[in-house]
Amino acid sequence: MALSNITLGQYYPTDSAVHKMDPRVKILLLIALIVAIFLAQSLLAFLPVAAYLLLAIRLSRVPVRMMIKSLKPLRLIIILTFLLNVFFLQGETPLVDLGFAVIKKEALLTAVHYSLRLVLLVLGSSLLTLTTPPIALTDGLERLLSPLRVIRFPAHEMAMMMSIALRFIPTLLEEADKIMKAQTARGADFESGNLIARAKAMVPLLVPLFVSAFRRAGDLAMAMEARCYHGGEGRTRLRVLKCEKRDYIACAVTALLIAAVVLAGLL
Repeated sequence: MALSNITLGQYYPTDSAVHKMDPRVKILLLIALIVAIFLAQSLLAFLPVAAYLLLAIRLSRVPVRMMIKSLKPLRLIIILTFLLNVFFLQGETPLVDLGFAVIKKEALLTAVHYSLRLVLLVLGSSLLTLTTPPIALTDGLERLLSPLRVIRFPAHEMAMMMSIALRFIPTLLEEADKIMKAQTARGADFESGNLIARAKAMVPLLVPLFVSAFRRAGDLAMAMEARCYHGGEGRTRLRVLKCEKRDYIACAVTALLIAAVVLAGLL
């Protein structure tokens, strides 16, 4: 798997309605989308969810290739989920006799159901990170978690940690790619052999990557201390979050989505 295929934490800048939405609203809409995906118990119920996601991708102006690229790191999990459900679930209606196994209609429908659920979850999560800058995502998370401060929940610190983690994913992937190319030039082999051999070959890559990650973490901590960072208390923001008309329209459309999924489940 090429490290460049991982899009988690990457931001695709463009001038679209989805990019301009309030990050708090986008986070809540993602949660609502996840609820809708798990409420969908039939292939018919997945149709409004898929239409909702296609509309959001269209409005976001994010290239389709980038959305498909976000699925590549999980393609093995999706394929295994499909195959395990097809061949190991029991059913009553034989569909295809392969000789060594009989594929049942119920097993095939369940395999498609769970695989489609994984695909939609990944696409929805990727759309959030591709259309929301890490700083805006931090502000949105902090504002959503701020009511928990009454029970001494560290809302600002939690949001900051998640933002830093997302921010450094592309940086660490770039560092890992450089280390892999350097070791390949020195004769290291990361592609040949079985799964166990390839896992062992990754050990020389992980050690310098961890060293680099700890060094970057130390540099970041020193930089924050040098700038007198003491958490979120008393801090002001350059951009004040404010819901606009497009945010309310998106909430209304999402509410219709959940209603459509529930209605499809009753049919």
